[in-house]
Formats: sequence, structure tokens, C-alpha cells
Amino acid sequence: MATKFKIRAYATTFSLVLLPNIASASVLGFLGNFDVVNDTGNTAHGFEIELEGLHSSDITDTFGGAGRGFPSGTGFDPNNAVVRYGAPTITEYANGSIFGTRVTYASAWDAASQSWLFGTPSGAFVTPGDNCWTGGGVGYNAGTPCDHFGVGTSKNASKTTYSWLFDDGSNSGTLAKSNGQVVLPAPNWNVIPAEPAPVGQPQPQPVVVADIRAPQAEQEGQFGEAIWVKVFRTELEREVELEELIGGNQVIEQAETEIEWQLLQTDPGNPDAGKLEAGYQNVLGQNAESVIFRYEFYKYAGEYDPENHEAKAGSDSNPTEAEIGTYLGAQNGAVNLNAVAPVPVPPAFWLMGSGLLGLLANRRRKSTAAVQAHQA
Repeated sequence: MATKFKIRAYATTFSLVLLPNIASASVLGFLGNFDVVNDTGNTAHGFEIELEGLHSSDITDTFGGAGRGFPSGTGFDPNNAVVRYGAPTITEYANGSIFGTRVTYASAWDAASQSWLFGTPSGAFVTPGDNCWTGGGVGYNAGTPCDHFGVGTSKNASKTTYSWLFDDGSNSGTLAKSNGQVVLPAPNWNVIPAEPAPVGQPQPQPVVVADIRAPQAEQEGQFGEAIWVKVFRTELEREVELEELIGGNQVIEQAETEIEWQLLQTDPGNPDAGKLEAGYQNVLGQNAESVIFRYEFYKYAGEYDPENHEAKAGSDSNPTEAEIGTYLGAQNGAVNLNAVAPVPVPPAFWLMGSGLLGLLANRRRKSTAAVQAHQA
């Protein structure tokens, strides 16, 4: 029987930075930061982000690590560290044809006393997001039952798994993932280049697609846990910074409601069920240099079918007050779009499909040749 893991409050900041110009397209990366509450009932001594399908070379940044301008030591002194575990380690793994990279935050082990130097206690805690660190403003200390983690990548992972890490009981400084998995719905981003406009006309913006899915079912043949989601969106005529994607910031507060409510739930008979608005496509305005999204998640508090666990909501877009449960958290995401001088297209960009880009480039060459022939 599958074990159910709960998370009472979490929030994620997820930022995609991308250059849209076909001739100079460059994926700079995906950045995600989130608070996680430890309500497992046991003190954790670390946290792991497992990114299937990515190599260590695809990891561009880590929260609390090098390159962020923050001290990466351990402890609770803001001059020494921003998270209790300090900078994480990055290691690759392989299991047959499956491979990936693990970003692991872990406490140091004191062999003399056979004890861990730091740990995340278990408990209930409500966080507005991006606050479970020394600069977060919630009095983060040794007794706070949550932590803040983050990682940047140059590609989307095929699967992302978050897990608390616990002492394995061997008194040897070894951590295990048993009973620590955390399920966080996270967007999988794609940016689809638009077909180039004729020479001399404004070039169209790409289409941004955010794929968000409900948690998978714990038992085969059953519906998964149902959640409500609200979507907010805004555009800026400038780039947005990662540090702006937090609750209370004007960039987030000025976002307007795009989807009031949608119920997400996986369906064993429909692979596309549990997916937010079939990918939720966004065509950007001509002057937009960034687009910002905020996804708020709420627990479904209505009745379930006792046979298959299907939510018995009266509507999947107009819930009653009794059907809206506790606030689970938010994910803030942004796409930055910059027009720059032509640069070589890096391998990461081919996740969009080399055939599509080749076709667009060929059409652009034909269009330019036709104009030159006409002028001649």
C-alpha cells in the first residue's frame, strides 16, 4: 500500500529565462525556489532534489550555493549561510537506461558524538513562500520546521522528485529517503517560436506553454488527489529578476486573474486529465520583454467517490465555498525575452525540436533570397 505524504504549506518560485530571436535563440535556464514544510513526524537532516534526464552539466545554479551572491556556510547567521544546510552537492546517477542528477542538501555528521549538526524538526507551519531562510522574515531558526531550497537548470527534467532525508539508523552518518517524499506540482515550460514575419515587419512573439499536472494517484487504477488552482498573469516591458518573484512584490501583486478556478485531478482512464487547460498557451504582446505567472493551489475539500476516489465536485471551474480547502501554496514563474545580436544556437535549445527550427530557418532564407532577387 502506498504511503501518503502531506505538505501543509509550500511555495515555489520558478523562472525561465529565454531569448526568442530564432537566429539568436538561447535558453539561459530554468530557476526554481520553494519553501517546504517538514510534517513527516520525524526530524530530517537533509533534502534532495532528483532531476531525471539531466546531467550535472545541465545544473546552472543552486540556492545557497556558489554564484548567488549569498554566503554558503551552515547555520543560522545571515553572514554565514542562508539555509541551515549550506551549499548542496551535485551528483549524477544511472539505473540502466534511466539517468539523472541529484542536488542534495545535507547536514554535516559529527563522528565523535555520532550526531548530526543540523536538522529540520517536524511540525506545522504556514509560509507565504520564499521565507524559510535567514533573509525570509519569518524568524527562521533551529526550531523552524521548514527550509528553502532551489536549483537552476538549462533544460527541463523529465521527472522531478523532492525528498526529505533522514538518519538511516546505522549511526554512521548515512541518510535515507524513506517516508520523506514530497509532491509539489511544478510547471514544465516550453517556448514555441513563431513563424517569422515578412522582412520589414515586426517579428511575432513566441508562444509560452506551461504544462501543470495534478499529483499522480497513489494507487493504480484510482483517481489522484484533487486540487484547485488559480492562475494570474501579467506582462512587463522589461526583464524581471528572480528576486522579484516572491509574495508581496509589486510584480506579483499586479498580476491579473487569468483563470479563476480549475479543478485538477489525474484520471486513470484519461492520460490528459489533471492537466491545466491543455498546456495553457500564452501569446505575448508585441512590446513584452517578460511575462509573469502565479499559480495558487488549494486543497479540494469536497466529497470523493469511495470506489475510485474521483472528486464529486459540482463543477470543475465554479467551486462552492465548502469545496475549497486549505491554501497549499503558490508557484511564481517568469519568462524573460530579449532581442540580442546573433549568437550560436546551443544544444539546449533543441529541446524545442530541431526539425521545427530547421524549417523556420529554411523559410527565412527563402524569404530573404526572394527579396534580394526582386531588388536585383
